[in-house]
Amino acid sequence: MTNFEAQPNREWWAQRWIDVLESFGWIRRLARARNYAREGNVLKIEFDGSKVSALVQGTAPEPYKVSLSLDPFDEEQWQYVTESMSERAIFSAKLLAGEMPQNIEEVFTVNGLSLFPLTKFDIHSRCSCPDPANPCKHIGAVYYLLGDRFSEDPFVLFQLRGRTKDQIITALRQMRSGNGDLSAPTEPETQAPTPTLNLKTFWQYQEQLEPSLVVITPPPSSETVLDVLGAIPLKSEASATQANLAAQVVLEHLKTIYAQVSQQAVLAAMSTGASSREI
Repeated sequence: MTNFEAQPNREWWAQRWIDVLESFGWIRRLARARNYAREGNVLKIEFDGSKVSALVQGTAPEPYKVSLSLDPFDEEQWQYVTESMSERAIFSAKLLAGEMPQNIEEVFTVNGLSLFPLTKFDIHSRCSCPDPANPCKHIGAVYYLLGDRFSEDPFVLFQLRGRTKDQIITALRQMRSGNGDLSAPTEPETQAPTPTLNLKTFWQYQEQLEPSLVVITPPPSSETVLDVLGAIPLKSEASATQANLAAQVVLEHLKTIYAQVSQQAVLAAMSTGASSREI
């Protein structure tokens, strides 16, 4: 079965939602639902907390009413998930920038949860049409349109699990700033004294390092600062296609340099560590 209008610009989490739905085996029902979504039969889609409501035009004069929801996580579960997110800087950076980290599902899995539905019974949906099948083509059309909405705003997926964008960003900022107890009252901020900083000696350390404490490991993620920053906005009088191609060439060149520098840094660290052990 082919994916619903697989788009090259569809974000991975939106495509993951579509793939999960299609894995439930509703081949014939979803085929008709794709046509409904493609032809614009979903007239309206709204979010009320973690619930979704929509109007879908069918064969009847009046559009059918569709409702949909997932099981929201409770306060304790979201507390654990948010703590796991805050412990990984790349996750916080991506989410605060409005992007979904590639391995975001890991923070839910380690806490015994699943961001996406595991089975068809994890999705609760109803339609006012006379079709007893669930999903009917009207519900299925809303499923597909949700994928497009996720692509526009990844926080909608979190909202279906009980947390809004503002709640997640606020919680992450509090965690990253050291105030991990989200239930505790926030103390009024006081102006901290500005420390004096000598840039000439800031990176100098004269004491001998303990060799047993020096551990050289590869980074925990393949993502680099270049991945976080995204495409390079080069200004050019050429066409948009040529400008995008130039930006991609520059980005690939920088990635090569980044990889070489990282490799040399590891080699230099290993050499330094070996010299320290010999001493």
